Amino acid sequence: QVQLVESGGGLVQAGNSLRLSCAASRRTFSKYCMGWFRQAPGKERQCVAAINWSGTGSYYADSVKGRFTISRDNVKNTVYLQMNNLNPEDTAVYYCAAKGFNYGDALLTAVYEYDNWGQGTQVTVSA
Repeated sequence: QVQLVESGGGLVQAGNSLRLSCAASRRTFSKYCMGWFRQAPGKERQCVAAINWSGTGSYYADSVKGRFTISRDNVKNTVYLQMNNLNPEDTAVYYCAAKGFNYGDALLTAVYEYDNWGQGTQVTVSA
């Protein structure tokens, strides 16, 4: 198991940017696929971005392509989500998730595929 702690959420106006960070507790962080999910009130949790453990592959939901960038620093055991040009539809609780591997380098995007979750950080975008 790995403990995940998100930070960087807050209240911003539309068009502005935020960077979320997720710090992981385990030294084997580099063997974890990492994802950022969000959940708005009354909606299902969905993956907005994911990155494989090698950092060679990434995924973005259509709604955030061109605006969000996921990255990771395996030395600092941290994954980031740079969010630019935010709009009110981006308002949600954002969760960091991790799935460890003993081999392979899969890129995971489904909620059920992850077994480690952070506590979430609120992002609110005002019009």
